[in-house]
Amino acid sequence: MTESGQVTVRVLKYDGSAYRSWSARLARREGPLIVLDAEFDIDVQHHLLGDIRRGTRTVEYYWLDRWYNIFRFLDDEGETRLYYCNINMPPSFEKQVVTYIDLDIDILVQPDFSYEVLDLEEFEANGARYGYSDEVRTKARAAVNELTFLIDKREFPFVEHSAFSVPSVAN
Repeated sequence: MTESGQVTVRVLKYDGSAYRSWSARLARREGPLIVLDAEFDIDVQHHLLGDIRRGTRTVEYYWLDRWYNIFRFLDDEGETRLYYCNINMPPSFEKQVVTYIDLDIDILVQPDFSYEVLDLEEFEANGARYGYSDEVRTKARAAVNELTFLIDKREFPFVEHSAFSVPSVAN
């Protein structure tokens, strides 16, 4: 199924409080996979990514049945600059709004596919603060393992020019 149109992405913390929000364009929907094209509408200073200039494009991959999403940052020529993966509870997609609960752990993937798992301390601190259930903790750790497997094996979407080649991945 292919659709197009404006989509809002809403990121929440575990207690339901709003964390971030932005607009994107729905590029593709196939089963549980939603692919968005987005562009930063402001300049952002990120502690790991450095300056993200207004106009920086991302291709964002969300699965309604997975505990993560993947952002592919593009350079000015449209080539992959890096991947940034977020561990989160499976998102919902209703009335052109993608909503998910951020679980703090991130994975930064360089163009050579080396990667670093980030914010494990934040995950533990917020787990205590918000009372993450054992299931949430287990699913978050499993999501990290699944993502690192996909990165190591260069599975979709961790291959250049694969944005619209969507093999299935067993959960």
